Amino acid sequence: MTYAETLDYLYAKLPMFTRIGAAAFKKDLTNTIELCRRLGDPHKKFRTIHVGGTNGKGSTSHMLAAILQTAGYKTGLYTSPHLLDFRERIRINGEMISQEDVVAFVHAQKASIEEIAPSFFEATVAMAFDHFAQQETDIAIIEVGLGGRLDSTNIITPLLSVITNISYDHMNMLGNTLGEIAGEKAGIIKPGIPVVIGEKQEETAQVFLSKASGTGSTLVFGSDLWETAIRGRGKYLDIDIKYRLNGKPSSAYDFPSPLQLDLTGSYQEKNLTTVLSAVAELRRQGFHITGEHLRAALKEVSTLTGLAGRWQTLSHSPLIICDTGHNKDGIREVVKNLEATPYQHLHLVIGMVKDKDISAMLSLLPKEGRYYFCQPAIERGKPAEELAGEAGAFGLTGDIYPTVREALEAARKNASAADLVFIGGSTFVVAEVI
Repeated sequence: MTYAETLDYLYAKLPMFTRIGAAAFKKDLTNTIELCRRLGDPHKKFRTIHVGGTNGKGSTSHMLAAILQTAGYKTGLYTSPHLLDFRERIRINGEMISQEDVVAFVHAQKASIEEIAPSFFEATVAMAFDHFAQQETDIAIIEVGLGGRLDSTNIITPLLSVITNISYDHMNMLGNTLGEIAGEKAGIIKPGIPVVIGEKQEETAQVFLSKASGTGSTLVFGSDLWETAIRGRGKYLDIDIKYRLNGKPSSAYDFPSPLQLDLTGSYQEKNLTTVLSAVAELRRQGFHITGEHLRAALKEVSTLTGLAGRWQTLSHSPLIICDTGHNKDGIREVVKNLEATPYQHLHLVIGMVKDKDISAMLSLLPKEGRYYFCQPAIERGKPAEELAGEAGAFGLTGDIYPTVREALEAARKNASAADLVFIGGSTFVVAEVI
């Protein structure tokens, strides 16, 4: 098969969560274990860091990958979903897996795929592990797809487990309380493996502490260890950092301050404490990561890793910004960034998916903006008419468009040079725009 035919085969043959939702989520690790067994257990042939959480796990994974590759390590990065190209999911030192390698893997494993009938995500995880092993990576950052305990990536035994934060998302699969969701995320904590929890939250802290106690894992909360403050935001997000030991300032780490991030959303301040705590642990484990490695990498995360869609400026005059925040806490951070951005009038191109309770998100969005409701081009896409109807109950008004492209074109046409056009509500809306 050609590369295009190979992707068509994978999309048509295998259940895909981003397309059909919960029906594609396999609630055990059997398929992944069997696929990897037939491949010679490639995930045991390189070192890993496992990154989970509700919001921020993608940014955190990319920052860690940028730092490690800047420090000279051949670094794999597995993330999901992709925005433009399937191959974004599997990278080594920022380079996507080649089309030829994707075709070769599917050709070689077609019999196993037909027999085992894995989900799209299960097959993709096996492909990533096989690629990282074949290319002899030094270490790979593995981002959890959904949840943790039953996620296909959870067959690895990492050097470090990282959990960013916990918020309400995918409650139909992970639980209806933050404690229940945290329990699923805590499933990536392994016996004796150190754990970094990025954000200490009253509702979830004890869940993680109990799990770590049971597995004999050392655990730190990043938000307890680092004091941060945003100094300014322009081309870079400038953040002052101070390490605290037992609540007091300490010079234990020679990390430079301020640090400059090319990811300029204010929510990256939280992610930075997670990343710094992870780097501190990696240094304890013998990784050579200097302050200069840290400084250089964080200024070029997007360039080094290909990360896109995180408070990303697409054009100026009018200012057009997109962000993939797609749950309550994600939208809350979007609104904070909107409030910190100067503009004359606000235009919002918004689309969402139909298998989520979106009322909490809609309740947070600004009422003074002009809305352009649209439907992302996936099976899970919420019809624009339904979205507009639900949004109206929260005082959000605007027009309805059948596609994301038409909504954006209308917003461009209506916006003056001093206006702000924001695009979001769903990862899939951002993907179409980018």
